[in-house]
Amino acid sequence: MDTPVPSGRAGRYMRQPTGYRAFIPAPLPPDPPLALHGELQSLLSQADRALGRLDGSVLTLPNPDLFVFMYVRKEAVLSSQIEGTQSSLQDLLAAEAELFNEHMPRDVDEVVNYVRAMRLGLTRLAELPVSVRLIREIHAELMQGVRGGRLTPGELRRSQNWIGPAGCTLATASFVPPPHEEVPQILGELEKFLRQEDELPPLVKIALAHVQFETIHPFLDGNGRVGRLLITFLLTERGVLHKPVLYLSHYFRRHRQAYYEHLQAVRDRGEWERWLAFFLRGVSEVAGEATETARRIQLLREQHRSAITDRLGRAAGNGHRVLESLFNRPIVTVADVQTLTGTTYAAANTLVARLAGLGVLAEMTGYARNRRFRYEPYVRLFTDEPLPEHPT
Repeated sequence: MDTPVPSGRAGRYMRQPTGYRAFIPAPLPPDPPLALHGELQSLLSQADRALGRLDGSVLTLPNPDLFVFMYVRKEAVLSSQIEGTQSSLQDLLAAEAELFNEHMPRDVDEVVNYVRAMRLGLTRLAELPVSVRLIREIHAELMQGVRGGRLTPGELRRSQNWIGPAGCTLATASFVPPPHEEVPQILGELEKFLRQEDELPPLVKIALAHVQFETIHPFLDGNGRVGRLLITFLLTERGVLHKPVLYLSHYFRRHRQAYYEHLQAVRDRGEWERWLAFFLRGVSEVAGEATETARRIQLLREQHRSAITDRLGRAAGNGHRVLESLFNRPIVTVADVQTLTGTTYAAANTLVARLAGLGVLAEMTGYARNRRFRYEPYVRLFTDEPLPEHPT
């Protein structure tokens, strides 16, 4: 590996007893200190404003928790796709609805686990700060029973890992993280950095922590996904966002090569400021998109509430009840609707048919029995992919 001469600002490469070089990150914050002025100061202000608008847009939604789960699902899909999974938002929703078929990607369980890990972490934040302990719990949830699950979920690695193209070795890897015996101390230093009081703006601190975690690479698998989950947890823990509605992996996936190049440039040349500029541009861009999604959710909800009120007559109350549930769980069966409304199966079947007539629901299986209905207009707000007519 032709290793660039590092500036030492982010750490240094150290030759190991067997001949390869591993990178030992320096503690945060960087030294010399960050130059947070000029363009960076402007980008930071823009990102803060964009997040403020997003937070306000989501909090004005009635019962915002109903809508948050779709933002979480989108982040789960995109973050997993960065690591090579093929599953889409449609596959995730179908798996949650237990609508399995031979065409569904086998890696959908990894995305399901990501959603579970996100929800677990957000719940645990009420009683546990972002810490090594929380990170290990999240990793265990993320990797349980999936590809890489045999690689000690929740346990810090006890061997050397490396990053590079398939088939590469320690000697030819693109990057070699610190030796495993160094990991507990370095990870502890990262936790200390997160806990200490300083004058760094929250977004800057979060951006630094993400790179540091990816550089430590403390697990044998799943480091990229855990590192991106860390961003979400820190945004909510620090009160930058009240709800986890920033799918930043959309930006990282769109600029995947630049994302990896910036991470490596920090290690090789200490280019923290360039990484920060890239990160802050991403926050502004994705926050704007997510804010627009919130606006469209509001319009869609108002449109369908009006249609249900105007056209369903005595069934309008149950129609509204079903509509609200669809924002959290956008694929349902007639039996689900029956349970939700407390009516007979026949009445639930009629209500589903009437909601389909209003364009709220669309049958998605093509089956005569065991049918599933999707809230298509809502799902479309979160996906760039065409919705298949009959995915099974």
